[in-house]
Amino acid sequence: MNRKKIPIGVDDFTDFKQQGFYFVDKTGLIKELLGNGGKVNLFARPRRFGKSLNMSMLKCFFEIGTDKSLFDGLEISSEEKLCEEYMGQYPVISLSLKTVHAESQEMAMYELGALIGKEAMRFHFLLDDDRLSKEEKKLYSQLIRVSNKANGMFDLPETVITGSLNTLSMLLHKYYEHKVIILIDEYDVPLAKANERGYYRKMVDIIRNMFDAGLKSNPHLEFAVLTGCLRVSKESIFTGLNNPKIYSMLSGECSRWFGFTDAEVRDMLAYYGLSEYYDVTKEWYDGYRIGEANVYNPWDVINWCSQLLNSPDKSPKLYWANSSGNEELKRFVRRMGNGVMKAELERLLSGQSVQKQIEEQLTYDTIYDSIENMWSLLYATGYLTADGLPVGDTLRLRIPNLEVSYIFSRFILGMFQEKVAGDGQTVANLCSALKAGDAPEVERLFAGYLSKTVTIRDTAVPDDFKEQLYHGAMLGILAFKENWGVTSNGQSGDGYYDILIEDEEDGIGIVIETKYAKKEQYDAACKKALKQINEKNYTAELREDDMHTIFKYGIACYRNRCRVVVEREENL
Repeated sequence: MNRKKIPIGVDDFTDFKQQGFYFVDKTGLIKELLGNGGKVNLFARPRRFGKSLNMSMLKCFFEIGTDKSLFDGLEISSEEKLCEEYMGQYPVISLSLKTVHAESQEMAMYELGALIGKEAMRFHFLLDDDRLSKEEKKLYSQLIRVSNKANGMFDLPETVITGSLNTLSMLLHKYYEHKVIILIDEYDVPLAKANERGYYRKMVDIIRNMFDAGLKSNPHLEFAVLTGCLRVSKESIFTGLNNPKIYSMLSGECSRWFGFTDAEVRDMLAYYGLSEYYDVTKEWYDGYRIGEANVYNPWDVINWCSQLLNSPDKSPKLYWANSSGNEELKRFVRRMGNGVMKAELERLLSGQSVQKQIEEQLTYDTIYDSIENMWSLLYATGYLTADGLPVGDTLRLRIPNLEVSYIFSRFILGMFQEKVAGDGQTVANLCSALKAGDAPEVERLFAGYLSKTVTIRDTAVPDDFKEQLYHGAMLGILAFKENWGVTSNGQSGDGYYDILIEDEEDGIGIVIETKYAKKEQYDAACKKALKQINEKNYTAELREDDMHTIFKYGIACYRNRCRVVVEREENL
């Protein structure tokens, strides 16, 4: 059976339809968007939730000269009257600002000018048409003009850039005698990057002036759609816009058009013969609440299906986490020092929720100023999701799924390791105790380290997740021990150990297996760890490498407490 290709990294609607990619039909967005009648519409959604593909779909639907067959058989095609009135009837200006992320203001202006010039070049026929005056053609030429400077910079005055949407929509309106639809994808990326690199206020001025001219009282505009991660405050860049229609993460309208619903995921898994993986897919990648819809992260589902079809490794991966630097979460975790915030993180990692006041209108230059803003940022960017309906301006927040839980734990361990790095004497003491087979001292010192990080409660979170956190904590300590060969999750004997250590100078080998002591059953968990070490023959590599003394440690952990047992083996 020839199945459709899985669309990893494909966000062009035409490619989806013409090149045989699997398509989750979101064309119902078109009907709902038109029915709502917004002049300027903003969709605020996390990254990788299908914003760019939906914008490409809108462009293909509305633009004059579109291939109408692209929509055959899709949900929108049943709306015959709507299709007759709107499909292929409008000039469309389509910009994606995600490429405007330069290190300097000058280069950002270049990138913005290049982007505008490239879009304007799609309408090169304007220069040859008699309907436009010489002055109007001159305005168009300014948009596409490239200087002869050696550095190749676009020689576009700032006023040309800020007036570009208005200018181009005016020219297209006159040429086609139809008002223009403007689509701006990832509108807030230039603001985020400018904030990181020190020219935020200037970029705010540029984007505000550009939007004022193109979206505010523009007689040539039919309507506009913008997408981004954050709903940037009206006072920042949307000053003067008449009641823009905001589709936030809390909005009930258009809520199911970004992200995959449960039915859509079931259909996709069934199509590829992967229905047996439904439960693990749901556990790892579902859990987001957008308005009234419960959705999966589409980027995760697509990559997971591809992995299942093409790789023998059937373990879920952190696809979404690895698609960015996760700077928002890094900063959040670093500020968890006070007791209240630490307790809240513990609740989140245990699958529970916390109640917070959410500010949906933020500015990039203030998002890290307060912990309240940072909670709102984590919600807007998808690290946290709603747990029920809002009560006034407060909302219960939770971690959506296992993937994001693992992301949290990774950065918590990173913070923990930063603390360990500054405590060289205790690291040395712990390693000396391990090397001497002194289980009580290892237990005392490791428990002291655990008290400095979060507690993992005995809840529905899988035990292997909890074990990974404790495993990572021990590994983080050992990373600062010089002259030891430390490996993790390697193969030895008949299985994969947690941690293996070789001290070649003294001929001492150490193998460590960590377990989660459910309901504080420390002794049983320690015995289980030692039994696994012996039955799987994890010490085989140490014997082969001529380690004459081998210590086998079973470490059982519960919250921030632990129990340590050791067995000694002589390799004569």
